[in-house]
Amino acid sequence: MATRGQDIVSLIKRQIEEFGGELALVDVGTVVQVGDGIASVQGLQGVRSNELLDFGNNVLGLALNLEADIVGAAILGDPNAVKEGDQVRSTGRIIEVPVGEGLIGRVVDPLGRPLDGKGPINSSGCRPVEKTAPNVVVRKSVDTPVQTGIKAVDSMIPIGRGQRELIIGDRSTGKTAIAIDSIINQKGGDLICIYVAIGQKQSKVAQVMATLEESDAMGHTIVVNASASDSAPLQYVAPYAGCAMAEEFMEQGKDVLIVYDDLTKHAWAYRQMSLLLRRPAGREAYPGDIFYVHSRLLERAARMDDPQGGGSITALPIIETQAGDVSAYIPTNVISITDGQIYLEPELFNAGIRPAVNVGLSVSRVGGAAQTRAIRRVAGQLRLELAQYRELASFAQFGTADLDAATRAQLARGQLAIEILKQAQYQPLPLGEEVVILFAVNAGLLTDIPLDRLVDFEAQFLRHVSSAHPDIIQSITNSKDIPSEVEERLTQVTNEFKAGFIA
Repeated sequence: MATRGQDIVSLIKRQIEEFGGELALVDVGTVVQVGDGIASVQGLQGVRSNELLDFGNNVLGLALNLEADIVGAAILGDPNAVKEGDQVRSTGRIIEVPVGEGLIGRVVDPLGRPLDGKGPINSSGCRPVEKTAPNVVVRKSVDTPVQTGIKAVDSMIPIGRGQRELIIGDRSTGKTAIAIDSIINQKGGDLICIYVAIGQKQSKVAQVMATLEESDAMGHTIVVNASASDSAPLQYVAPYAGCAMAEEFMEQGKDVLIVYDDLTKHAWAYRQMSLLLRRPAGREAYPGDIFYVHSRLLERAARMDDPQGGGSITALPIIETQAGDVSAYIPTNVISITDGQIYLEPELFNAGIRPAVNVGLSVSRVGGAAQTRAIRRVAGQLRLELAQYRELASFAQFGTADLDAATRAQLARGQLAIEILKQAQYQPLPLGEEVVILFAVNAGLLTDIPLDRLVDFEAQFLRHVSSAHPDIIQSITNSKDIPSEVEERLTQVTNEFKAGFIA
């Protein structure tokens, strides 16, 4: 019997010696209340702000409110999968997203999970969604253009790399169309594009996707989608996740164009979260830090200096106004953060002027420095003529019979400029073609063409120059300027084609 006891003792000793398991401490809490995508968790003592929490069933949460005994967490997934009494574990990870070249051409959610059914994402690593904006010392001034391919924008409200240009206007005025045109126009270039859809209808996102695929633009584009059916926390995280993906490329010295569509719905999502978390409400029920929410996002768009790689992030945030009220809380906040705005007006849109850009209220604070010399030379008088036309048009609406010849000529030039700036949706023009048609307008070569035939003239003329005189367009594209010999030749080609067109 003693022998048997000794065997047991030696067995236990050997097991103790061979025991090599590693102990891991995990912070575990309990859900005490849940509702509307927000959970109150008790027992998580060591949790950090913006830390990911594991609710089980493949549902993650985001720790936001850190109180003495309760943690307020936003549920990043199906809120119905979380019940009172469920265990919650801390992950030790601050919220992060996958980044890298493998994301290009893919559609992902704000956590980097694929939504396009093309298999797993081949990412090169992860980055936190929140990051401090680059210091002013490492930034470089904006001096390189982002060619949107939209004549009205490139000529009068130019966008430079590293700029933040707000697109603002009422619902259904063509805000998204300007952003998508800008993405399409980067095909074959060196700009990586990221389109962040926040709170949009799935049908609209599908339409945007179809447009990008038809235009062969998905080869340089990432789509981050947090649709209207997704929870408010996912919509809140979406723009920061898109910006983290962009920063990975910027730090590699690449240039990125990111579209936030739109920040109004982002503000609504944050307001909903904040009210459910019982944070104090301020103006229009938005929390007091709503300005900081957008400023810390948009300040991450920058152009880095050469020691930092020389990369850039150009941001095109979109804001939807109600009944043209640009003095509302969110529009004024975002206008003050950005470097200019493209203002789209419903009256112009309904009058058939598309893109419906109000030249008087639109401005680019830094883009003029980034404008190519060719565009600058041919678009010099355009903004002035349009502004003068808008003033005179109100007087001329009762008849032009009593007006003097100079005023009538001014009105005719304004009407010509408006017609020539009209452009079909999702048909951006290359730089060379933009310069060719704007040169013809600026030089006064199109004044004898009837306004109702101007659109046909433009299409046929650009086709003629591209096929019969491709060296002109090539020279403008390469030099980003119009040499005097090209000017003379272009004047001659325009007059010859015009004579045949009118006849």
